[in-house]
Amino acid sequence: MSGVKLEKVVKRYGDVEVVHGIDLEVDSKEFVVLVGPSGCGKSTTLRMIAGLEEISDGTVTIHERKVNEIAPKDRDVAMVFQNYALYPHLNVSDNIAFGLKIRKVPKADIAKQVKEVAEILGLTEYLDRRPADLSGGQRQRVAMGRAIVRHPKVFLFDEPLSNLDAKLRTQMRAEIKQLHKRLGATSVYVTHDQVEAMTLADRIVVMCDGRIEQIGTPMELFNHPINTFVAGFIGSPPMNQFEAILEEKDGQLMANIGDHTVEIPSSLDLGIVNTGRKVIIGLRPEHVLIEPEAGSAAIPIELELVETLGSEALLHTKLMGKPFVVKAETHGRVDHLEQVETLYFKPSMMKVFDHETGEAFDHPSRLKQ
Repeated sequence: MSGVKLEKVVKRYGDVEVVHGIDLEVDSKEFVVLVGPSGCGKSTTLRMIAGLEEISDGTVTIHERKVNEIAPKDRDVAMVFQNYALYPHLNVSDNIAFGLKIRKVPKADIAKQVKEVAEILGLTEYLDRRPADLSGGQRQRVAMGRAIVRHPKVFLFDEPLSNLDAKLRTQMRAEIKQLHKRLGATSVYVTHDQVEAMTLADRIVVMCDGRIEQIGTPMELFNHPINTFVAGFIGSPPMNQFEAILEEKDGQLMANIGDHTVEIPSSLDLGIVNTGRKVIIGLRPEHVLIEPEAGSAAIPIELELVETLGSEALLHTKLMGKPFVVKAETHGRVDHLEQVETLYFKPSMMKVFDHETGEAFDHPSRLKQ
């Protein structure tokens, strides 16, 4: 059963079109994250689902009901905002209960529901406090409680963790994920942080310039990006990308990388390509080695900086004059990493993209050329 469905949804401000006919279906009880850079249209899309923005064209359906002309209060959705949007003069209990009071729910029922939600969110001892007396994480819990108490069909989250510090963001990510499993509600979550997207989502929707680039599970997007944009956006650090020239040697397709050639594995079947064609080679920092292994290819690099993270380190290098990042295990020391002059990788870990279109040659959805 579909929880939220968008069909050919367009948003225009005057003559400027900012969302270009997107299609998206969120299953009932699914947690979907919209992710992309600032200005890509993800928050506008969320607000159109909520009814806070009118759609210019297309259809929005929530649990099989078309809601284009239905007011936000009647869509049976609850939204959690970036800035908490709490009433400063009300205590926690009254903030959580506010929506129920507006709907004239009996006082006994309100008290019962507020108590249940406070227990779920660990807010029981804070019910008499006002928002000014709470930490950022506690305020966000109150905002979530105000949404939960309504028992909506769909939860909408608009960058709810962006105002929190790094430690609180990590904690709240886990709490939101656990809360979703407990409530089993349909959730649509907007963020510009791909780490949030990877850790929270059942499926991720990557957006750019008002269009959907790719939809898939976190690992589908990590392992099989559809183009160079998704490859560079998903992953931390992002995928390394550099130019290469295709050439044929003894019947085998090769990638010429600077002064070195690397065999293109047959598993990356590029279809019919012309030798001499420019391509983009993609390599994840996690898939580059500092020690040779059987079947690995070697490429000399210029090491500029070792960024120590504890159990791991990031090696900031230059390959053909362009930045190239490697993630390596430290094993408790970094002196051996500071001497690296050559990197190794297995050709099977390469991704190959069309230089002109940026599309991945080996993605299942792409027609072989």
